Amino acid sequence: MSAESVATATSTTPEHSGAAPRDRHLGLALFVIAAAQLMVILDATITNIALPAIQTDLGVSDANLAWIVNSYALAFGGLLLLGGKAGDLFGRRRIFQVGIAVFTLASLLGGLAPNEGLLIGARILQGVGAALAAPSALALITTTFPAGKPRNRAMGVYAAMGGLGATVGLLLGGLLTDVLDWRWVFFVNIPIGLAVLAGTRSLVEAERHPGRLDVPGAVTGTGGLISLVYGITRGGEHGWTNGLTLGCFAVAAVLLVAFLFLQARTPDAMMPLRLFNDRNRWGSYATMLFIGSGMFAFFYFLTLYMQLILGYSPIKTGFAYLPFSFGMAAAAGISSKLVAHIAPRLIAAPGLLVAAVGMFWFATLEPDSSYAGHLMPAMFVTALGLGMSFVPMTLGAVSGVAHQDTGIASALLNTAQQIGGALGLAVLSTISNSAADDKLPHAASALYRGLATRDLGLVSKAGDALTHGYTMAFVAAGVVFVAGAAVTTFAVNAGRQQHTEGAAPVHMG
Repeated sequence: MSAESVATATSTTPEHSGAAPRDRHLGLALFVIAAAQLMVILDATITNIALPAIQTDLGVSDANLAWIVNSYALAFGGLLLLGGKAGDLFGRRRIFQVGIAVFTLASLLGGLAPNEGLLIGARILQGVGAALAAPSALALITTTFPAGKPRNRAMGVYAAMGGLGATVGLLLGGLLTDVLDWRWVFFVNIPIGLAVLAGTRSLVEAERHPGRLDVPGAVTGTGGLISLVYGITRGGEHGWTNGLTLGCFAVAAVLLVAFLFLQARTPDAMMPLRLFNDRNRWGSYATMLFIGSGMFAFFYFLTLYMQLILGYSPIKTGFAYLPFSFGMAAAAGISSKLVAHIAPRLIAAPGLLVAAVGMFWFATLEPDSSYAGHLMPAMFVTALGLGMSFVPMTLGAVSGVAHQDTGIASALLNTAQQIGGALGLAVLSTISNSAADDKLPHAASALYRGLATRDLGLVSKAGDALTHGYTMAFVAAGVVFVAGAAVTTFAVNAGRQQHTEGAAPVHMG
């Protein structure tokens, strides 16, 4: 499931209010949101399954492989607030159309990419398109559904849809990679994108708002994060005292400080610092950073383990993730009911501890671990824990927010998940690669070489080294979830009533 179940655009007034019964509006809104998210969710999971095939075909290094995931997450998370603001200023339907067009074009370029550099560039462009298009759909939950049961129910349904979308992506990614080629995990977005563009005529344009884009904020914020992630990745590969590594950290520090300075002084800041005055809100954002960090790493390393170590085909890998999707959907449905009766930290914190148990369970993997006895139960436990944490944190981020800040506050939760995922994956992949290299340098390359030459001894050594690296990453992911539980426990102190009385709903045009 994704934290994208949160609204990401500011309040608007509908052009045709009262045209249909309220319940019908709510049902249609939820259907539209779920359908609009398919392509974004599909793209995130469908690419994970294709990673081993991409690495083999394009010769991507172990260190750079994570960038195929991170480049999209950084562009999407870093520009999401700007995309929401652009919709306010220039019209949601227009920006939505531009975003879908950019995403579709980027998918074509990604499918045609002849090397890792152009593929990563296409992934960045996909992230830009998603950041422009997503806010128009994402704004509807917190601005359309009344606080309390209707909103909690909508969050639960959307969480279940997110799990289903992720499952479709995993299965479709496996099928396309197995039957056709990894490039089709990008090409498949083209007919979907064209169909969405054709259907945008049915969308009613929302009222525009005065203001201006915070371009300096977007440039400094996103640039600082990219420099930080690249520095972390490069440090693990070339050493932490390497000149370019230190230069990246210096640039990141300068840009991120400049970003905070601009946000404090810019009237139309894309991240108003006043939103962090409420401890429940910043606690929810911080928790989502930890959730994103652990969850991105979970998908990344488990996919590599199943395909490289256990020898699963892409489609078998996709089916292997079904217990995770079922567990997420079930837990999200339960937590959406519990938030009306129990304080959010009493749901989210135990959930994250359960997810940590799942990660520590994965940390005991061996090269010959079984699916039924090891992977499946650990996967289901992890899913239950994460599913319990999403809904309380989502509601916490938008609880009691003023109308004009509803979209920004909820967009920040999604941004926190994406940025947390990118930072976490950079750190954890560095840990994993270093641990594997300690046992056997360039273990992934050695594995491919051993398979090609049928050198079973080399295959065994490489498998042991890679598995050791993955388990170290799972240990780190477990620690991340425990840290998230601690933040939730001490920072999020709202009671159940506060989280069922969020910002007043606003009808969207």
